[in-house]
Amino acid sequence: MELIQENPDLSAYLAADGVIDHHHPLVRDTAARLAKDAEDSYAYARLAFEFVRDTIPHSQDAGDPRVTWRASDVLEQGTGICHAKAHALAALLRAEDIPTALCYQRFVHDEGAGHALHGLVAVRFNGAWHRQDPRGNKPGVDARFSLDGEHLAFLPDPAAGELDYPGLYATPHPAVLGALRAAPDRPHLWKTLPTAL
Repeated sequence: MELIQENPDLSAYLAADGVIDHHHPLVRDTAARLAKDAEDSYAYARLAFEFVRDTIPHSQDAGDPRVTWRASDVLEQGTGICHAKAHALAALLRAEDIPTALCYQRFVHDEGAGHALHGLVAVRFNGAWHRQDPRGNKPGVDARFSLDGEHLAFLPDPAAGELDYPGLYATPHPAVLGALRAAPDRPHLWKTLPTAL
């Protein structure tokens, strides 16, 4: 699949905002701590990915009712669904000047009761975008950082109405952000996640 950069200005994929708040002290401190162990930007990107994937539990997997959406809150509270974890990873990567986009997939949701959007990121290295999925591994899910072929958490089944969206977004899609911000808790969010872009 050819990924489509929604904003032609690459600097948009380095910007901070109210969601991907890489100017926040907690994001900066976390990035600096991870960067100490990285010999280059590739190594840093892998360390940041593994940090978000492995140390911030996916709130559905952990049974955590809290809803986070701002990158600094994800890091502070140590929880989030896929979209929130993607925001946190994007902030950590942008903090070290690595262009990072938000991406989306559509999957069957809630035991076949419909569809929901899944969030992940893409990083830009060597003039190309590479999708990465920091949602967190569990039995049946083995997402890994890779610049040589994708190792995502899930592969869509077109027969079930599942798909990859090719868009690379500099900011969270408004439908996703609206659902996250409006949800009082994760069980409510699980019922109100967008079904499509």
